[in-house]
Amino acid sequence: MPNGIDFELFHDEITDKNDKKAVLLFHGLTGSPFEMKKYGEFLFKNGYDVFCYSFPGHGERISEIETVTWQDWCEFAQEKYNNLRNKYNQFFVSGLCLGAAMAVYLAEHNKDITGIVALSTTLFLDGFCIPCTISLLPFALSTIVRFYYTFPEDDCFGIKNERTRKSLAKITAKADIGMDNYPLNCVGGLLKLSKNVRKNLKSVSCPVLCIHSKYDNLSSPKSAQVVIDGISSSIKEYVELNDSYHMVLYDNEKEFVMNTVKDFLCKLISSEKEKEVVCI
Repeated sequence: MPNGIDFELFHDEITDKNDKKAVLLFHGLTGSPFEMKKYGEFLFKNGYDVFCYSFPGHGERISEIETVTWQDWCEFAQEKYNNLRNKYNQFFVSGLCLGAAMAVYLAEHNKDITGIVALSTTLFLDGFCIPCTISLLPFALSTIVRFYYTFPEDDCFGIKNERTRKSLAKITAKADIGMDNYPLNCVGGLLKLSKNVRKNLKSVSCPVLCIHSKYDNLSSPKSAQVVIDGISSSIKEYVELNDSYHMVLYDNEKEFVMNTVKDFLCKLISSEKEKEVVCI
């Protein structure tokens, strides 16, 4: 069972595995399931069971963030996937930022994923708010500095809409739902995961939807394009936003993002059902 800000949303009335569909969600770097809650509720209302858990070192365990590695995140994600997959006929994985990279990672290592949705995929830290000191990252990661230096969160909080940005700033100031900076060691973990993901993109064969903002403050559209160009999937879609920053689930195009995801998943489910009829 989930603890704290982790969440699980079930449709108790559906008992037949063949009629059940689910989405496993992963949040962003130094974030928490809180940032995925509205997205999860939207998917739940559209008939999916939804699961979202804090990565090691995140959420209520944020004090441990300096002690975990990218391999810990991967093992955690794989464990959650293993625990849930066999309970559903159709199973999707979606994530934001680090969570999007993790969704791709799982698709590289699990051939029974029905499809993935990658939001603001972060394989490169090359957004417009990334400081020029990022070029010193490889050197810093090889020294003890990695345990003490942090990149501060930029003033926009990854959100273009000023009203939403101010509201989110107030909420995060009152609750322990994420960090307002990026520990260097944690950033290094993200980049190591990203490097591993880029090496194995050809292993992805399931349908993939990438949604990314042209003006992402953390990671440019290059990350999403590398995924789309590198995977072997016969079904792959790339949607670029023009009025959002990194946190696409909360920004000006949030309704468009969620409806685009809904349409993509519905098409995949229809396709899977057609295959079942043909097999019968």
